Amino acid sequence: MDSRPLLIVDGANVVGSRPDGWWRDRAGAAARLRDALAPLADRGLPPELPPPVEVVLVVEGAAREVPGVVGVHTVPAPGSGDDAIVALVRDAPDRRRLVVTSDRKLRDRVAALGAELHGPRWLREHTHPTT
Repeated sequence: MDSRPLLIVDGANVVGSRPDGWWRDRAGAAARLRDALAPLADRGLPPELPPPVEVVLVVEGAAREVPGVVGVHTVPAPGSGDDAIVALVRDAPDRRRLVVTSDRKLRDRVAALGAELHGPRWLREHTHPTT
């Protein structure tokens, strides 16, 4: 059994939370988010989330082909990204699970399964402290 906390990031929701032109290159925006997440696997998010952390980025649509990198496992959602996130939370009942999204319906679904919730701003503060 893996004892590392599981950080699950709703890629489309987090990328879409900032009007920085992401819609012109969805895959590129997802890859930039993935790269920003990579250090969190070893660094964690102190003090809330000490390392090591398993980082999972759920990608969908035009970003579905974005590959994982060392430190970040990407999960291409075959349909709904929300359903893929719920399945990840459901499949790890004995682990600490943190989901990053601002989607209210998704938040309700994963909270009912015991996941902790954080919004995109919380994640940005840990990945881009100067922005």
